[in-house]
This record gives sequence, structure tokens and C-alpha cells, in this order.
Amino acid sequence: MMRAPRFWDRDVDPKSREGAPLTRLLMTPLAAVYAEVTARRIRHADPLEIAIPVICVGNLTAGGSGKSPVVAAIRQHLTGLRGSIRAASLSRGYGGKLQGPLQVDPETHNTSQVGDEALMLSQSGEAWIGANRAAAGQAMESDGVDVIIMDDGFQNPGLAKTLSIIVVDAAAGFGNGHVIPKGPLREPVKAGLARADAVILMGAGEPPDELCDFNGPVLRASIEPVSPPTPGAYVAFAGIGRPEKFFDTLKACGTPPLDAVPFGDHHTYSDRDLRYLRTLAADYNAQLITTEKDFVRLSPAQRKDIVTLPVAAQLQQSSDLVELLKPVTDRLSDE
Repeated sequence: MMRAPRFWDRDVDPKSREGAPLTRLLMTPLAAVYAEVTARRIRHADPLEIAIPVICVGNLTAGGSGKSPVVAAIRQHLTGLRGSIRAASLSRGYGGKLQGPLQVDPETHNTSQVGDEALMLSQSGEAWIGANRAAAGQAMESDGVDVIIMDDGFQNPGLAKTLSIIVVDAAAGFGNGHVIPKGPLREPVKAGLARADAVILMGAGEPPDELCDFNGPVLRASIEPVSPPTPGAYVAFAGIGRPEKFFDTLKACGTPPLDAVPFGDHHTYSDRDLRYLRTLAADYNAQLITTEKDFVRLSPAQRKDIVTLPVAAQLQQSSDLVELLKPVTDRLSDE
């Protein structure tokens, strides 16, 4: 997948060359069609209601905002309430050839089958995939799952949601405020926020102006390393929504990479890519380091001598998460 165009960013002057005013103008009709198709799909949907709670962790923009770490944090919190609670994540399985519904097994599945996000989530808890969210919800309920945490799917109306949470990258906000392909939005901000129960603002920075009219809770959170990398020389690479976030995290840990190579989101690494990266690291006499999400996309042979930086979502106030999930936890307690 290619990286997002620069004119999608909110800090780019729309009248400048980087702002690509002519390109954006030409894309206006396509953006209007995209927004209307999404709105119509949601408006005319008949979401399937299942007996177990469904928490959706989504966003309004294309690209990374920190959804998957939030999903993992919620799953861990719910599982920790009582050992008997089966909290499982549900992903579409983007990038994988299997349609599901199925439970991901990190010992037998790979990213070409189930996608990188689901495989990464399966390494820290129970994870499922299902291209058809309604069918996946039914399968998970039948299998004995107590609560579903959907990784993405806010714009997918197939499965009725008990709680909808939007994750917003504080640094990127809602980009230039336009819908794909004119901007990064999957739907207009106002329409999306109207269906959201809460917003998690990820990272430092002032809340986007668009959140001023949002009536639900806005929680602050950050993506933090589980433990800092071993001191040393590193060459970093990442193929996520915003690779620079990973590079900045390394700097904040006191181990700024000697070089950093960005790839497109969900990038599939070829042997040629790895030869280039290994040569670059050898030139610096450094170690290659990447994200957990990138690491699972590497083949066993490609992973040799590459380390990762495990991260987790940390809410500013842990009590905020407890309060946010109270409608779900109260329901689980009654069952």
C-alpha cells in the first residue's frame, strides 16, 4: 500500500504546491460519491443484534491512529476483571486471503492468511477474523466468547454495537478535513462523531477543533513502550499508517535511530527490501529494529537479527477506561 499523499495532512497550506489545489479540486466529485456511498450503506443497514456485548474501536480516517493497541488494552482489562470472561478481538483480516470467521492461531496462521493486525493481536490474547462481521459475531457467540472488541469496523454496519469508540491521533487530527480521495476521512467528521459514544485522543497535542461540539467523553491516551530498547545503535524501519510515530518513539526512549526507512501501511516485505535494510544497518554497524506489526509480516527467515519495540496503549487516567466500559462490565456481571 502506498503512503498517504502529503496534501492529506492538516498542516499543509491548501493553496501551496504541497497542498495540490488542482488535484484536490478534481477529486471533489469522487469524495462526494465516496461519502454518499458510505452514508447510504449505514443509513439502510439492518445491523445484526447478538446476545453478547460488542465494543467497536474505530476511527474516521484512513491510516494508523492507535486502534489495535487500544483493542488489546480493552481486551486485557475485561479479561482481568474475572478469569472466566472470554474477551476476544475481531478484525476484518485485511491483507489476508482467509475470509473467516475463524479464531486466529499464532502458531499456524501467518499474515498472508489472516492479516498483520489480527496476527499481532493473537499473540497477546484471543483474536478472530471475519470479512462478514455479522457472521463472525454469531460464530464467536456460539463458540462461547463473552464480549467482542472490534478492531476497526466503525463504518461497517453489519453487527450492532454496544459501545462505539473513535480513536483520533492528536498530531494528525482529521487531516485536511476532506473525504477520501480528497483527504483521509472515511466519512465526514460530523456524521461519524454523531454515532460515537466516546473518543480516545491518542498522543500529545490539542484536541482537533471538530471535537468541540462532541458531547461524549474525550479520553487522553498514549502509545508507550512496554520496556525501552537495549541501548545501542539502531536502523529503524516501519510500514504503518504513520511510520514517523515509531521513529519518534525511539527518540523519546533515548535511542534515536541512525537512519529510518518508512514504507507504506501494511507493506509486504520482499527479500530485496531486507537486503537493502541489512546493508544499510551494516554500513552503520547497527541493529535493525521495527514495530511488532511489521515483524509479524516478515517471514521466519527475514526476522533473523531484527528486534522489535513492544508498545501498549496507556490511558492518562485508568479510571477513565473503567467508567467508559461500565455499561459493558455491568452487563457482564449480570450474566
